[in-house]
Amino acid sequence: MLKSTYLQPPDVVEQTRPAHLEFLKAEIDAGRLLLAGRQEDGSGGMLITTDMSAEDAQDILDRDPYTRAGVAHYERSSFNGAYRAPGL
Repeated sequence: MLKSTYLQPPDVVEQTRPAHLEFLKAEIDAGRLLLAGRQEDGSGGMLITTDMSAEDAQDILDRDPYTRAGVAHYERSSFNGAYRAPGL
């Protein structure tokens, strides 16, 4: 799981949002992300990745337009997903 926190005001974040959304769609289409969306309080977002290494997760973060533009910072949390819904 990757949790972002916005570092810039909303109007600055919005300037990068279209590129960020295209990036997320490509990552979902490539099978690296399962879910992505904004936090309800508007402070950032959440990305739920597939089962991947820390290096692969960092690669996603490094390529994210939000990271490249300096509008968001991510924290990575990992866990052992021992129990899964069918199909995951």
